[in-house]
Amino acid sequence: MGALGESEFGGLFNSPLEAGIRAVVVLEHLRPQALDLAEMVLFDHVVVHTADLGGPPSLHPDVPGRKGELLVRRRLVEASLQLMQRCHLVDQESADEGIIYRASDEAAAYVELLETDYSVQMKTCARWVAEQVRIHGKAQFKRLVREHIGDWTEAFQTGAP
Repeated sequence: MGALGESEFGGLFNSPLEAGIRAVVVLEHLRPQALDLAEMVLFDHVVVHTADLGGPPSLHPDVPGRKGELLVRRRLVEASLQLMQRCHLVDQESADEGIIYRASDEAAAYVELLETDYSVQMKTCARWVAEQVRIHGKAQFKRLVREHIGDWTEAFQTGAP
């Protein structure tokens, strides 16, 4: 069997479905915390590239220019969150700080069912991210990430393409 790619998996690689499953896994490991869209984009990047921050082996290969992924990841993550809401695995809420996302009550059972090698590694990476957030706090963890990958905030402006 060849490398994982769109031709073998009907476009699942880097699709809203793949990113949505990552979102559910990340949110479930962060429970009861919630994340806004910009944080979801950042945490999706981090969970895929944990080794860049001294975590477990990365979920995806270390490709040159991976820091630039943040610039195109917003729409993918947004679509993935909408898909996971339709599947009742992610809840969207209004809060003082804006729209936030959290794992639904059904998410834990779903995440437990994920058993492929990729899913097990994804859960390991998400668990590591959640541990870092608990150790450092969300704001400090985001600062640490920013130190490693540069300033990513311009990718999340409301009018960003």
